[in-house]
Amino acid sequence: MTQPHATDPHVLLSSAACVFFDFDGPVCRLFAGHPAAGVAQRLAARLEALGRDPAPVAVSVRDADPLGVLLAVRKHYPQDRALMAVLEEQLTEEEVVAAGSATPTPGAAALVRALAAAGTRLAVTTNNSPAAVASYLARDGLGPCFDGHIHGRGPDPALLKPDPDCLHRALESTGVAAADALMIGDSAADRLAAGKAGVPFLGYAENAEKYGRLRNAGAEVSVSTLEGLVRAA
Repeated sequence: MTQPHATDPHVLLSSAACVFFDFDGPVCRLFAGHPAAGVAQRLAARLEALGRDPAPVAVSVRDADPLGVLLAVRKHYPQDRALMAVLEEQLTEEEVVAAGSATPTPGAAALVRALAAAGTRLAVTTNNSPAAVASYLARDGLGPCFDGHIHGRGPDPALLKPDPDCLHRALESTGVAAADALMIGDSAADRLAAGKAGVPFLGYAENAEKYGRLRNAGAEVSVSTLEGLVRAA
């Protein structure tokens, strides 16, 4: 069931045999109650406590970007696997805490349930921790809809999106051809990863700034809300 080239989001969705959701954004606002700024600051403090210079992560701390902290540490300490493991473990713990107070994206749960009820396979393809994703999905009763297909951050930050690694794993686990899948994402990294994997893409742009970033990354089709997609599921 190869998807046609379409500019109608409803056609894209109804043509997909499997839908991949990015997590933080399309499914929920992960750090709504446990701010990302504090997470990034604590990661930097841990880095300093371990005797490393926190200067390389200063930009990511300023931007409230915990994943950016991981990427900066890998870049500046590429051989220090033990350091990466410590920071990865701390970030995972922070994300699991955040999942407990994450705010659902309007329309996301209804869309997930409608797609699952229609027999569409579902997967999560995210740069966040699989443990945090599983915790949130269990909290909102969405876990069975994804049937264990959670493909998140592994030990190597180099494989975070825009690398297509998590999409390749999702394609393998669901047994769906790339052209028959659809990814819903809200960042340029999502769009680029989908393109590299050959997976059609539907942008979720809740504001003009995100729409512009997605458009600049090559996203041809975006929606400002997921609520209107439920009828196409």
